[in-house]
Amino acid sequence: MSRTSIELLAPARNLECGRAAIDHGADAVYIGAPRFGARAAAGNSVEDIAQLCQYAHPYGVRIYVTLNTILYNPELVEVEALIWSLYRAGVDALIVQDMALHEMHLPPIPLHASTQMDNRTPEQVRWLAALGYEQVVLARELSLPEIRRIHEAVPEVRLEAFVHGALCVSLSGRCYASQSCFERSANRGECAQFCRLPFSLEDDEGHTILRDKHLLSLRDMNRSSDLEEMLDAGVVSFKIEGRLKDVAYVKNITAHYRLQLDSILSRRTEYVRASEGEQRLTFSPDPQRSFSRGFTDYFLHGRKPGMASMDTPKSCGPVVGMVKEVRGHSIVVSGTASFSNGDGLCYLDRQGQLQGFRINRAEGNHLFPAQMPDLERGTILRRSYDQQWESSMARTTAKRRIPLMWTLDETPQGFALTAKASGGQTVTLDFSLEHQLARTDQTPSIKDTLSRLGDTPFVSTGVDIHFTAPWFIPRSILVDWRRMVIKKLGTRPSAPTSTPPKSTLISARQHALPPQGTHPSAPNVSNRLARQFYKRYGIAIEEPALEVQPPEEAKRRGTALMRCRYCIRYELGLCRRQQLAPNAIQQTTPDSRQQASDSRLQASDSRQQASDSRLEPVSASNDKRNAPPLFLVSQDGRRFRLDFDCAHCQMVVRHD
Repeated sequence: MSRTSIELLAPARNLECGRAAIDHGADAVYIGAPRFGARAAAGNSVEDIAQLCQYAHPYGVRIYVTLNTILYNPELVEVEALIWSLYRAGVDALIVQDMALHEMHLPPIPLHASTQMDNRTPEQVRWLAALGYEQVVLARELSLPEIRRIHEAVPEVRLEAFVHGALCVSLSGRCYASQSCFERSANRGECAQFCRLPFSLEDDEGHTILRDKHLLSLRDMNRSSDLEEMLDAGVVSFKIEGRLKDVAYVKNITAHYRLQLDSILSRRTEYVRASEGEQRLTFSPDPQRSFSRGFTDYFLHGRKPGMASMDTPKSCGPVVGMVKEVRGHSIVVSGTASFSNGDGLCYLDRQGQLQGFRINRAEGNHLFPAQMPDLERGTILRRSYDQQWESSMARTTAKRRIPLMWTLDETPQGFALTAKASGGQTVTLDFSLEHQLARTDQTPSIKDTLSRLGDTPFVSTGVDIHFTAPWFIPRSILVDWRRMVIKKLGTRPSAPTSTPPKSTLISARQHALPPQGTHPSAPNVSNRLARQFYKRYGIAIEEPALEVQPPEEAKRRGTALMRCRYCIRYELGLCRRQQLAPNAIQQTTPDSRQQASDSRLQASDSRQQASDSRLEPVSASNDKRNAPPLFLVSQDGRRFRLDFDCAHCQMVVRHD
């Protein structure tokens, strides 16, 4: 029975994070190239990427490099040369967005379709399969039934889906707010985090509904409990977001998902882990201890409230207690949590704003802050920085080793030494050596010598010796044999340094015809080769990417700055299809503190009830009629119109 290979895919900001991801159980690692990755601040040299490949490949871990920005004409030659360099460095695949690559002369390196391509439909994935993409990163917004439909329609393509980390509120690759407002393109890896800003929400008559809330800021994804359902729906690569995160995050979250997946794979024998090795951890993984804005499974199980983190876009951490008493320059906390000098705590003040302080000294539950915060009794405290945890994560927290079985046989000319790894990889080397009888039994010494594998990726599980007599092998010679076998066992095929025949190049696949009736959209065209690619299939490009248009073009054309499956109306209980009364605001906002601050705001605004009354749900017979627009107002006074495409359950953000 063939078994499906299942991959845990972890992020790497740099070489250190990449190695940590491998040590803590990743089957694959994705890392940014020197340029042209969707996180401009997370670029790495080709030399560092080559080192990561060398570290990864003995475990069967694959290295994917992100080249998923849109490209400009002057960059095309540089990109082509860079891809050749990455191929020669041993990179296993590229994660890409720009179709210009299909018009280039490239090596036969696998291509993975970035989520920036907005991969939401079977038609889109079928089109990509026809172009030779081996793996497709699905849009984050997809539900389990939607993922299943794609898998059933295109079973030959490996589906990759996010399971953890920060969420973009816009459909991936379709966010133009940062470019339009700050001239920093999200499609060029320079996102200015427009969605994390505070806004006031107004109705179409200018009445304030909410004031200074992070209305577009989503909680972080956490699908720890959904992995088996995703597996059954067709996902084979489980991706952790976080190419800007530190090494402690990579260690903790990778180890957490490794344990979750291993538990499933131990029961589901039709699946097999995609790499080799066993991790020994010195800590218990806990996603609550790493950066998060609170958690959501997003749309995996359908639309539901509680997706947004409206009070703050920052990481708050778990609740650790409540203020019991304030005594001059100290705080007494009720609860069972322990504290350490250097811990960081945070809370929401009377205005619903996030505040924080550092503990200078902790004596049990009696805390002495470095600077006394303005706290009142009953305030909920969260730990945003855990000094003890961070200190422990700075040390070596995991070792990954591949179990190895030795066999030593005698041959007519000498001896044969065999090493067989747990994944089935086997290396046998023959050595010429005169057979000499030993004075004493050499079995204990031989086993001890072969079992000493030091800093290699392997650990010995046993040594079988098949001799017809007690032969003598000098220890120094046996050490050399061990070194040579391990070196060969740890070497996996790497990319050739010569240019392959043109018939094997990616460019030879560019004439693959898409499935009948497929009409993929063609946005974000920013160079001549991408335009040439789409022209080849008879797809007209009506206008170029926003990045190569005049700065005022988006406002003039009324361009959608964002198109979101997330909906502010739904989040606040004001959706026409929810059939909820306006007072559901207090029942469906994500956080109890959010409810309280919203309630105070509602009571303080005399126009609130009149404004809400215009947003009452309509009857079911009219539930596809678009709702009236709302408006976001930033703190610098800029206004953005929110249109609601109720028939498709989407929200569109535009310049007002």
